[in-house]
Amino acid sequence: MSSALMNSILKRIATGPELSKDISREEAREGMRLVLDGQVDPVQAGVFLIALRMKRETDDENRGVLEAIREATLAAIAPVDDVLDLGDPYDGYNRSLPAAPFLPPLLAACGVATVSHGVESMGPKYGVTHRQVLRAAGLPVDLPPPQAAARLGEPGIGWAYVDQSLFCPKLYALAGLRTLIVKRPAITTTEVLAGPVRGRLRTHLVTGYVHKPYPRIYALLARHAGFDSALLVRGVEGGVTPSLAQNGRVFQYHRLGEERATDFKPADLGIAQSVRAPRVPGASDENRGEMPLDAPSVAKAAAEAGVAALEGATGATRDCLVYGAALCLWHLGRAPSLQEAAAAARGAIDSGKARQRLR
Repeated sequence: MSSALMNSILKRIATGPELSKDISREEAREGMRLVLDGQVDPVQAGVFLIALRMKRETDDENRGVLEAIREATLAAIAPVDDVLDLGDPYDGYNRSLPAAPFLPPLLAACGVATVSHGVESMGPKYGVTHRQVLRAAGLPVDLPPPQAAARLGEPGIGWAYVDQSLFCPKLYALAGLRTLIVKRPAITTTEVLAGPVRGRLRTHLVTGYVHKPYPRIYALLARHAGFDSALLVRGVEGGVTPSLAQNGRVFQYHRLGEERATDFKPADLGIAQSVRAPRVPGASDENRGEMPLDAPSVAKAAAEAGVAALEGATGATRDCLVYGAALCLWHLGRAPSLQEAAAAARGAIDSGKARQRLR
């Protein structure tokens, strides 16, 4: 049965740029489920993902792939009404020093229970990830979803990281196949919406994008997955932090409504930087992203910069954290303006409350 279904799907989606046909949401879900369960040959699994990518996935196909991933996700409910789900790119950063791994403790200090998630390393970028940075800072990165969810309700903590290897091991097991595929498959888009930790009443998605088509796609998938609100940030390297040196844009929806765009300037939040993001040590504008990435060293540098920023050190990493936290607080209605949201984030840092969350 599984072989016959996949054969039928591949005959339609893998027949070239002019003859390939779309499949239904149900077929995409069943096809992805077969791949996750290992019920089809790895060659067929690879062709399934590549063919969808090459013909370009339809909305229904993306919905189906997402449904299969969420069904395979071992999700837990946190003991709080609202959870902010921070979905940075799973393939990490290789052109800048990531600050976003330290957004959850800062947001927790501002009263927002926050979870981030990711993997150790993932293509096509194989950049520095949240897991690598948090581990370098001596913070927990191997919590099962129930323990991660429990941390969100603990006074003085209020945040957690959970790894895909623990919340969706079937998807994590496809890492090798994804390396062979090389190109970005549909699961790269959908995995950030898996929702491993959810609120008792509401869960809010925050993720980033670079290319113009993705806000509509992410908003559509976020609504389909039941995220009560979504904040989609045009971020550096597709992450959740905008450029520190250029005008920014976000798309957001509330209560499952339609997404709307908002533009702003870093100066609106009291940020004045000449760099887009914290620099990787030893990198310049000329060789940025071209040097071989020493991931452990970069992760260590990011961890040191993040901890220092939460301890009050000024600079690009602090500005990234203030910027990212301000967008989240404003989106959630915890502050009436970006300026006031930025002031709240700075206050959480300067008071020492954010640093205290690193437990």
